[in-house]
Amino acid sequence: METLYNIGLTLLPGIGDKLGKALVDYCGSAEAVFKEKRQNLEKIPEIGRITAQKIVSQNVLKRAEEELSFIEKHQIQTFFFKDETYPRRLLHCSDSPLMLYFKGQTDFNVEKVVSMVGTRKCTEYGRKMVSELLADLKDDRVLVVSGLAYGIDTLAHQAALDNQLATVGVLGHGLDRIYPHQNRNLAKKMLENGGLLTDFLSKTNPDAVNFPSRNRIVAGLSDATIVVEAARNGGALITAEIANSYNRDVFAVPGRLNDERSEGCNFLIKTNKAALIENAQDIRYLLNWDVEQKPKNAIQSKLFIELSDDQRAIFEVLQSYPEAIVDELCDLLKLPLSKLSAILLQLEIAGVVEVLPGKRWRVL
Repeated sequence: METLYNIGLTLLPGIGDKLGKALVDYCGSAEAVFKEKRQNLEKIPEIGRITAQKIVSQNVLKRAEEELSFIEKHQIQTFFFKDETYPRRLLHCSDSPLMLYFKGQTDFNVEKVVSMVGTRKCTEYGRKMVSELLADLKDDRVLVVSGLAYGIDTLAHQAALDNQLATVGVLGHGLDRIYPHQNRNLAKKMLENGGLLTDFLSKTNPDAVNFPSRNRIVAGLSDATIVVEAARNGGALITAEIANSYNRDVFAVPGRLNDERSEGCNFLIKTNKAALIENAQDIRYLLNWDVEQKPKNAIQSKLFIELSDDQRAIFEVLQSYPEAIVDELCDLLKLPLSKLSAILLQLEIAGVVEVLPGKRWRVL
């Protein structure tokens, strides 16, 4: 029953991801939103009389019931933003989806996740770079995320499978179809080591307007977005821009001057929106993967030996406070928000700290 109301919340007109989360925070659950009185809904910031009336008058649960039947029939997993299983990295993104639908087998909260995106009309150079990068990352056990589109996306998924790496395709439509159709066999293989993820309901067509929205998930799931061949304007650069807005790393493979399929990568590098990479070792270095990580079950006496100076400073401050919000930490540590957010995410993945509602943090 809870899933029914979670789905229903995503169907309410005028209620997007941000406002939907606010409603749940105020009311306590998606079910409570539907059962709340209009007068009380009006008092919630950014709701108002018109939106409150839509919430109480819209009959969306019938469609939600249809989707719930589809989910149960096809053994699809659902992740609501309040669920423990919801991908942790996405929780740090203000516009992350209320609901996600997943078919496959993987852990989204593994230590290392990268997305790889690029042009649909790739060259042999692009093919070579995708193949070499992911082959060299085989021993890092990276989860590879992309969009299952033609070109670089398809190559990234296939190269991941070839190297026994889990790979997830984020779709711009529901899980009742595969687009493009030519990737059906590839998608089927991905279900065995990775899978397919979307925030769209079944019966949603792969319309062009859906793909920029899809790109925020590709960027948000990952520690870094790697761009391999991209035009100056296109979906890959949209994903890179979104990743930058999330304070995530963006890497770009440089290309030849005057090659339109490298203009996007070169532009990202030239404008300092992406770091130039030539090989997998560059990725390891820039993401600090070449630094030995703290085992989650390490005893307390070993903790400080393996933390970097910045990580240790944040840990020590959090030890002095039962809980602290990000703005307070910025002031106390004199760190920019982008750097602080990245270090907090590292500490969370290492099992040292945890995030609470309201962007509050505490030591585990």
